[in-house]
Amino acid sequence: MKIAFFDSGIGGLSVLHHALKILPNEDFIFFADEDNVPYGTKTREQVLGYVEEAFKFLIAQDVGAIVVACNTATSAAVRAMRQKYSLPIVGMEPAIKRALDLFPNKKFLVTATEITIKGEKLFALIDRLNAQNFAELKSLSPLVEFAERMEFNSAAVENYLRGEFAPYDFKNFSSVVLGCTHFNYFKDTMKKILPPHIKFLDGNAGTLNYLIKLANLKIDTESKKIPHVEYFYSGRRVTSEKELARLEKYLRRLDDMYLI
Repeated sequence: MKIAFFDSGIGGLSVLHHALKILPNEDFIFFADEDNVPYGTKTREQVLGYVEEAFKFLIAQDVGAIVVACNTATSAAVRAMRQKYSLPIVGMEPAIKRALDLFPNKKFLVTATEITIKGEKLFALIDRLNAQNFAELKSLSPLVEFAERMEFNSAAVENYLRGEFAPYDFKNFSSVVLGCTHFNYFKDTMKKILPPHIKFLDGNAGTLNYLIKLANLKIDTESKKIPHVEYFYSGRRVTSEKELARLEKYLRRLDDMYLI
């Protein structure tokens, strides 16, 4: 099956990166909307328009399923896309349930972009899981732009995160939920700043597990097959050696972040 992974930028590569490890027998398209990144600072109406254009393009590529590997786009547009298209569409969900399951009755910090933090979808999830007394919410939207510049552990990134985390007494927290796929690139910098007991949780595995169930796929962690991936920036196929090398650098960094 040809599966599309869609994101505002390169954050969704973290979801594709996991798919490459467990679904090597599938073909993949990765669509980064580089013309309009970041989504987190846009209006919900703008994001919905961007997602509609991306879906039109991806449907024309004859994909069998679409993973919206972007929490912001999921919050703003997945419901509308499911009403419009019949193929399997899988969105992202912050790993709040996982935080509750792993650390019962412990507080955790949900980090995401502004749209996700303020979105009805996140509050509905918190209510559904009865997590109101444990989840604290924090927007870290500038991390998206840092990631797009491949600036992961500079002094500017570290100072920004120290300032944003300063109000929290992390002795009382179990984990940080990474509610934006761009945030996976910063696990090492966050680890440097935060106490050693803090765990980092994302929704990548849960998203792919749902895709596997919905599209009737089979996990294969033994295969030596190298999956075929086509990359697109806002509908333009990526063919230049420079850009393909850039994407490969992101994937190699994700190899390092995978174990944190």
